Amino acid sequence: MKLLTLRLPAGTGNGKSTTAVRQDGDTLTEIPGFSDVGALLQDPAWETTAKEAKGATHALAGADLAAVVPSPGKIICVGHNYRNHIKEMGREVPEYPTLFAKYAESLIGPNDDLALPQESDTVDWEAELAVVIGKAGRRIPEAEAAAHIAGYSVLNDVSMRDYQFRTIQWLQGKTWEKSTPFGPALVTKDEFTAGPLMTSAVDGEVQQSTPTSDLVFTPEFLVSYISTIITLNPGDVIATGTPGGVGHAQDPKRYLQEGQVLVTTIEGLGQLTNRVVKEA
Repeated sequence: MKLLTLRLPAGTGNGKSTTAVRQDGDTLTEIPGFSDVGALLQDPAWETTAKEAKGATHALAGADLAAVVPSPGKIICVGHNYRNHIKEMGREVPEYPTLFAKYAESLIGPNDDLALPQESDTVDWEAELAVVIGKAGRRIPEAEAAAHIAGYSVLNDVSMRDYQFRTIQWLQGKTWEKSTPFGPALVTKDEFTAGPLMTSAVDGEVQQSTPTSDLVFTPEFLVSYISTIITLNPGDVIATGTPGGVGHAQDPKRYLQEGQVLVTTIEGLGQLTNRVVKEA
């Protein structure tokens, strides 16, 4: 099952600005009573509710999609989780996950413009597999972690490298407002297992291309490890890290420029297509 968050035209949907929808082929079916996928996941019976929904329908073609979970309680990101990226950045394979955070204000929709901030000219791409939590838990055993995953999505951890490396803490380069495309759908875990190819391309030129199974730390391990530190709640997001091919590691270094189009794809999950513009 594929679940998305649809932006509604002004004056529709009883004043709602967005609604959770289920994708049925080329049709989106509203899930009444839920403003977005994050709100839907708060319902313990969310899967049944979504499957049985018979709300208003919309065409998928031309749909205005928001970030699939627009306001997660937590966005926890993992650094250095693909061996080819660890190598290109001159690091050692870590013994434990490298964790940092993003905030909801950083998220944009799967087809939204990606704004280059006035303060940075080293804006880099980082394709990532996103895990979305569907069931709350603390200190979740790795063997039980899959039961806490609602599904998976596509995310690009767009990074402002100059700000990232100002200090040894990365947060300031990783959570710029409206910098992180996320979506288009949450694909439930019964329809996706880590393994298919993930790519990023700039103006059609492939920059990253790595199977999502090439992780140092698996989604299940990350759910268990992070939940040891803090309770994971429905709608929380784990961005599982990026593979090799980032612009910062190339010689010469390459960064996103105005007018380019960044496309991020994971087979079986969908595609983000974001035009690069100057921040207004």
